Amino acid sequence: MTQQERQQRSREEIFRAAQEEFGTVGYDGVNMERICAKHGISKGMMYHYYTGKDELFLLCVERTFRELEAYIEGEMGSLEKLDVREAVKSFFVLRERFFEQRPLQKGIFESAMLRPPKHLVGQIEALRVPVRRLNRAFIAGLTARMPLRQGLDPEAAARYLESVEPYFQNILNDYCSDCPAQDVRSMLSTAGGLLDLILFGLFRRPDGEPAAAARGL
Repeated sequence: MTQQERQQRSREEIFRAAQEEFGTVGYDGVNMERICAKHGISKGMMYHYYTGKDELFLLCVERTFRELEAYIEGEMGSLEKLDVREAVKSFFVLRERFFEQRPLQKGIFESAMLRPPKHLVGQIEALRVPVRRLNRAFIAGLTARMPLRQGLDPEAAARYLESVEPYFQNILNDYCSDCPAQDVRSMLSTAGGLLDLILFGLFRRPDGEPAAAARGL
């Protein structure tokens, strides 16, 4: 084994240890000493390859986003063949399908998206750009096929769906808090009712009330 191969193996060993820790207890629960002690990594080797906790966490986030992007991209073709409502529903649970067999990546994603360290928010958002770009392109294609409400700007509709998507699973969990634990298959069924509320709203508009678009909302 060459020196370069040994170095790469050491870096990967440290990464896997960090991924397990961040994916299990989140950013706040991890420090370098914990990683070293639990995984038999010397501090000398750790700091030879990585500057500290933030670098390791961002590496875990970057790989998670990269793998998620590749997964979404691979599924886009099949979703585009569905009717619009089914495509939106499947798209909203696509991320959960990805994470169903990847619990460590799910923990890292939720730590980065729902509980991000304040000093790393900008860097996390930069790492998320490729996934957002892919999501935006897919959602734009969906909204182009949707029979939108009169006066509603397709770009505004796309921004709305894009803003909801990262938090859909948490919304679904709260919406169905009394439901038994769900796998992705049963989640798709439950998601249908919630998706109707997201897409079509709650209340009948009172007679004579101007449309939101006309009021500049």
